[in-house]
Amino acid sequence: MDTVYDLWFVREYEHREDTELHIGIYASEADALNVVETLKDKPGFRDYPEGFQINSAKLGLTGWQEGCVTNIGPPPKDAAGEAFDVPAWL
Repeated sequence: MDTVYDLWFVREYEHREDTELHIGIYASEADALNVVETLKDKPGFRDYPEGFQINSAKLGLTGWQEGCVTNIGPPPKDAAGEAFDVPAWL
């Protein structure tokens, strides 16, 4: 096995902090989909079933090899600015 499947539940909101829940890491996409089936009718999840995200990842693959830099993005409605990190090669 050189690929795993990372399951998240993500819901974006306009006027509050987004929900980002790490559900788990699975050996196959089918395993991750089975977990979605198990969870999709639970409170919160059933209100936003499209929030489930499955991302594949290669084991042993190193990311962000060039480091990162901090950029200042456009300000949220109630702040002077928002900082976020991006790969240094961008």
